[in-house]
Amino acid sequence: MTVHPDKAMVLAAGLGTRMRPLTDTLPKPLITVAGVALIDHALNWLQASGIHDVVVNSFYKYELLEAHLSNRTAPAIHISREEVLLETGGGIKKALPMLGATPFFSLNSDTICRDGTTPALARMAAHWDDATMDALLLVHPVSKAIGYDGKGDFFMDGEGNLRRRKPEENAPYVFTGGQLVHPRLFNGSPEGAFSMNVLYNRGQGSDGTLQRVKGILHDGNWLHIGTPLERNSAENWFSSF
Repeated sequence: MTVHPDKAMVLAAGLGTRMRPLTDTLPKPLITVAGVALIDHALNWLQASGIHDVVVNSFYKYELLEAHLSNRTAPAIHISREEVLLETGGGIKKALPMLGATPFFSLNSDTICRDGTTPALARMAAHWDDATMDALLLVHPVSKAIGYDGKGDFFMDGEGNLRRRKPEENAPYVFTGGQLVHPRLFNGSPEGAFSMNVLYNRGQGSDGTLQRVKGILHDGNWLHIGTPLERNSAENWFSSF
């Protein structure tokens, strides 16, 4: 069942502590890579994918972020300002009234996705199965990730079923931060601050397999930008073209 999302959220409220000292004076979404602010990498990708309305949450140095966003004419930007930091799940939940009743995209602002052969967001929309999914996560091979040196997040089979890695394991796929989410995923969710992992893990099988949260492989490039060193890696990657 193909869906046609026209709304998205970009998570941009974090403190950016790992990006210090660059974030002593700027919120992390305004740190530039290849001359473009991280938030604009995300918004440009959404705009190119046909998304017209985007909610951006703000908290740390919100006045700088919101002033920057006021200069954009497209996509239309709606601000969800947080009085306290709500984490990923709480931040999206607060913004749900602006995101509508149908599936919407959500992106992290500290990563950059570049499309492969087929635009990734279009592939996700075409892959959506309302009968079996409440969320569809875009995952990327750890071996091909730029600026990422973690242990990965998931194992994934040919049907898109995701199993979380155990603490002692290294998993082949990392979550890009890009996802297609149905608002019903938040039914019965906590109040206040909470991670999206709380919702992903509900109904998790004894073997760690997620229920109604599926995966799809990203076939383009993915850059993780959480520290100054990772930013340097991203700059080097862009300068190679």
